[in-house]
Amino acid sequence: MSKVEGGMRCVKYLLFVFNFIFWLMGSFVLAVGLWLRFDPETVSLLNVDKAPDTFFIGVYILIGAGSMVMLVGFFGCCGAVRESQCLLGSFFACLLIIFGAEVAAGVFGFLNKDKIIKDVQTFYTTTYNESNNSTLILSYQKVLNCCGTIDRPCPEPATTTKVRHQLHLQGGNQDCETGIKDFFNSKLYIIGYVGIGIAGVMIIGMIFSMVLCCAIRNSREVI
Repeated sequence: MSKVEGGMRCVKYLLFVFNFIFWLMGSFVLAVGLWLRFDPETVSLLNVDKAPDTFFIGVYILIGAGSMVMLVGFFGCCGAVRESQCLLGSFFACLLIIFGAEVAAGVFGFLNKDKIIKDVQTFYTTTYNESNNSTLILSYQKVLNCCGTIDRPCPEPATTTKVRHQLHLQGGNQDCETGIKDFFNSKLYIIGYVGIGIAGVMIIGMIFSMVLCCAIRNSREVI
């Protein structure tokens, strides 16, 4: 028999629905993290020797958070259905830990956003100065639709016919340092927006879980 009645029963089912949505959001975060990690464009730019790995560190954190959110959402559903104070208390504690970790990761990402971009730009310019016709440089030019650097604009003969043709068709005349900045800004914004959405949902979940947990405890005291 249910330990809660009336409005608290409504909270119970709301918490169950919330946790199911929370599980779906965890699945979405995991999918975004895997997409960012295995996106052919990103991999072609960073999955090489001596390439900076700061961006992938953030992606790995996102994948880990998504997996943890899925697991916590599952246990939250069980706690709501079984009306278990232990499961609900554990659910609240896990949400609090994940929320704190997400805030820390968000602050880290925000403070190091420019460093991530700068590291990739430095890696590109160093490689470009060593050999501006290497496979890696041509990969950057193709993916980012760019050519050369700020200090050394790419002259017409220095790039391949294929890349020149692509730049002409797509109107891409920017240097690759600017292209790198625009590319990673768009990727980091995706991570930021997903993180903000998850944080808002977690706050609601913590409130619901504590309300239901207190209601279960009070009903036991009455009995």
